Amino acid sequence: MKIDVLSLFPSMFQGIFGESILKKASEKQAVSYNVVNFREHADNKHSQVDDYPYGGGAGMVLKPQPIFDAVDSLKSENDTKPRVILMCPQGEPYTQAKAEELAKEEHLIIICGHYEGYDERIREHVVTDEISIGDYVLTGGELGAMVVIDSVVRLLPGVLGNEDSPILDSFSSGLLEHPHYTRPADFRGMKVPDELISGNHRLIEEWRERESLRRTFERRPDLLENHSLSDKQKQWIEKWKKSR
Repeated sequence: MKIDVLSLFPSMFQGIFGESILKKASEKQAVSYNVVNFREHADNKHSQVDDYPYGGGAGMVLKPQPIFDAVDSLKSENDTKPRVILMCPQGEPYTQAKAEELAKEEHLIIICGHYEGYDERIREHVVTDEISIGDYVLTGGELGAMVVIDSVVRLLPGVLGNEDSPILDSFSSGLLEHPHYTRPADFRGMKVPDELISGNHRLIEEWRERESLRRTFERRPDLLENHSLSDKQKQWIEKWKKSR
């Protein structure tokens, strides 16, 4: 995968691309990163990328020309049809399903805005996706872009040591992940559930399924509204409701 980022502050990405899973993914050649300061594409002598909004109002708006030209340049360099993502508080809420969708692409271009907002023509004629990582406003799109990149890259084939890891993550199945335990089996009187140390794989899998459902029921019941439940799972939920 090729990931291009358009940002006015490229140095913000040096740390995350040089550490942990994102670094290992690059070393394995599963992904390549490129951060472009789109100010370099400004067509005026002061390299200005923003201007006052028509109609008045507070703040500055990113001009279309630098973004259009930067995206066009990246498309011509790679000869691809990339997904062009705009990090924006007005975008669709980011989910694990969206990360899995983007992980199937060969080329992503992520635009990080700043100031008051974007010229609307950027949304209408350049962008394929608008993404928000939450109902709050950040100074710029860089931190949101980092979240998207991390969540996508870890899903690429061969990036994680255990290929089952992303499958078992919270939200991948539509539910929160079950609890985890490791040695010792008895720590200060707090014991690991018997099922996990039984050696019985059927009991272990049933415990994990039940506890995943229980955690979702207790912490994120909204996730169950459109989730298909088996008869057994429905019985567990009814039991938990009665015990409240």
